[in-house]
Amino acid sequence: MEVVADGGGMLSVVLVGHPKLRNDLRRPTMEEIGYRSVVFEFDGMAGNQLAYIRWLLARCAGEGIDIGELIETVAVELLASRLKTPLQIEQHLTLAFEEAFRPGDRPVTVQVVESILSRQLDDLEPRLTRHGYSVRSPADQFSVKPAEIRQFLRGELGGARAQELTQQMQGAGLPL
Repeated sequence: MEVVADGGGMLSVVLVGHPKLRNDLRRPTMEEIGYRSVVFEFDGMAGNQLAYIRWLLARCAGEGIDIGELIETVAVELLASRLKTPLQIEQHLTLAFEEAFRPGDRPVTVQVVESILSRQLDDLEPRLTRHGYSVRSPADQFSVKPAEIRQFLRGELGGARAQELTQQMQGAGLPL
């Protein structure tokens, strides 16, 4: 940045959709870069899932086809309430349509959507994975064995140790 500034120019790097990067920039090993960075919160499509699903269905449906003929309104609302990212939405819509159209059911019902939604969708491990953290990432960051992190994620780790890891992870900004 300094070299560009000396030449009379301006350099900006914008990274969107990398929630783990914010936490990595806070670590002592990234101090030099972290101090030169400004992090802005970007909630993505938070609160706009329903509008996104309706937009997506409208773009994918043939001209003159009512979306209600393809999928029930309550099924769309259920997807919007449970899913967070465009990738999740697109994957689960595809699964729902495949599941419903296999036996020839039309439109996709709320029962079909309930059957394809993962029960662990909002568990800790998938939430951390969506933010860029594999089991290895917190293990390395907190000098813990991956097996202990897996136990923590499954809720099988003892109370005091689980509380200690929770505090460390929250202190580092992990989304618990």
